[in-house]
Amino acid sequence: MKTAIKPRWILMLILAMAIASVFVLLSRWQFSSSSETAPPAPTTTEAVRPLTDVLDPLSPLYATGADQMVSFEGAFVPGARILVQDRLLDGDDGLWVVEGFAVEGPTGDEATATDAEAAVIPVVLGWVPSVEGAASVPEQTGAATVVGRLLPPEAPEVARPVEGQLPTLSTAALSNVWDQPVYAAFVVAAEMTRDGVPVPFAAGLEDVIVGPQPQETPVNWLNIFYAIEWVVFAGFAFFLWWRLVADDHRRSLEDAADAEEARVGGGGSHATAPVAATSGPELTSTTATSSTATSRTTTTRTTGPAGAPAPGPNDTESGTLP
Repeated sequence: MKTAIKPRWILMLILAMAIASVFVLLSRWQFSSSSETAPPAPTTTEAVRPLTDVLDPLSPLYATGADQMVSFEGAFVPGARILVQDRLLDGDDGLWVVEGFAVEGPTGDEATATDAEAAVIPVVLGWVPSVEGAASVPEQTGAATVVGRLLPPEAPEVARPVEGQLPTLSTAALSNVWDQPVYAAFVVAAEMTRDGVPVPFAAGLEDVIVGPQPQETPVNWLNIFYAIEWVVFAGFAFFLWWRLVADDHRRSLEDAADAEEARVGGGGSHATAPVAATSGPELTSTTATSSTATSRTTTTRTTGPAGAPAPGPNDTESGTLP
């Protein structure tokens, strides 16, 4: 605990918390991106609204406006027919018949300078099984009122298109073909009226029916995996800080143990060394020396001045008494 509250480790903890906070924010962003926005409810999209209220010319179509049923007035542009390839209807491959429709802008107080030149919106009139079938369908002309579903444009393809045909319904490509400003969307026509009277599009065309989008909210699992990774990174920032503190604490304990060992070893060198026991040979030499000394003393005591042996205590001295 004392190691963790050192100033440098407190600063490192603050840094780890800052890094982890960034990782958590990135994780939240990935989680929020994993669920796409649900499409508008059918109660909203099925209510017919004026096209000019939903989308302006040359403006992008947002998700809130896509799939909306719209109505608009204007006139079909002569010679503005395009066939879109590779369209399926009940499993059969065919083409969409698309014609340009010049939309009238708002009138009165709502009119603006940009409304002076009517923008063209592509209108899908129907499906034909072949190019020959499309040739037998007459082009639409004159003024009309169209009701249909507003859909976002498709991406263009780099393949060289066939004359009068396109591989995708790309409004960017159509603006080059028609040489007019084009809405960034197209409409699949559901009905058409002239002077308030419903009229069919043309004989030989099959209706293209596009229903409202399902209300399922798709989940992007890749974003969820990224979000989990950011959470792991945030936890690793704290783990790395804890590991560094633990290593510092372990080194401190090792240094303290080394210092204690050095202190104990240095104090014992000044103590009085025990007297070593005398080895066998030295003891023998000492004993031998002592015996010699004793012998010498005894000899001195038992030897007379002239070197003759002294009379023993039981010996009787011979000779004449003085």
